[in-house]
Amino acid sequence: MAKRGKKYRASLAKVNRDTFYQLDEAIKLVQQTSYSKFDATVDMAVNLGLDPRQADQNIRGAVPLPNGTGKSVRIIVFAKGEKATQAKTTGVVDVGGDELAAKIQGGWMDFDAVIATPDMMGVVGKLGKVLGPRGLMPNPKTGTVTMDVVKAVNELNAGRTEFRVDKAGIIHAPVGKVSFATDKLVENAKAVIDALTKAKPATAKGTYMQKLNLSATMGPGVKVDVTPFRL
Repeated sequence: MAKRGKKYRASLAKVNRDTFYQLDEAIKLVQQTSYSKFDATVDMAVNLGLDPRQADQNIRGAVPLPNGTGKSVRIIVFAKGEKATQAKTTGVVDVGGDELAAKIQGGWMDFDAVIATPDMMGVVGKLGKVLGPRGLMPNPKTGTVTMDVVKAVNELNAGRTEFRVDKAGIIHAPVGKVSFATDKLVENAKAVIDALTKAKPATAKGTYMQKLNLSATMGPGVKVDVTPFRL
């Protein structure tokens, strides 16, 4: 393991590695131990008791954060006709179809999110190898494949976070910025926890919410007591 820097070690010294903190205490610690010069993101990692190899347990979704993410989002929309006209009124980066797909295939990637109407998924599907690895592929489960493009754009701009279980059964989700008031971050974190609880597959066995860690982009992880959030 690479040797950690002085700033990291100083931050780590403020965290009791054997303690499972209450959510608000953990968030305060994350804010206090972040040592980046920029406004760092607060990330949540949740170990879930499920088997991602089972199709019905490979959960994925999105949740609006009550206080936003603190990030500006560059959005593109695949749509045509009236829906394209509506999308253009929302201030997105670009709207189109085949020509937009060709632009992306040519190497243009100046966007953070992709929305598509269902009838455009044939065009978008050809971009799977480009968008998929970057987590940008539109999906009905995350509300990014929809006929209501204006609502989808507004939700992304207002701030929401997407989650998807990885092969190890862990969900990673940003819940805001270190500069947020602690209570705002607590509200955002609880929104994600509630969404994960509602997404629990009926076939999941044993303890569903097993571990929860919070950390800043540059800072040590802080363990959270998940007892209050277990079903």
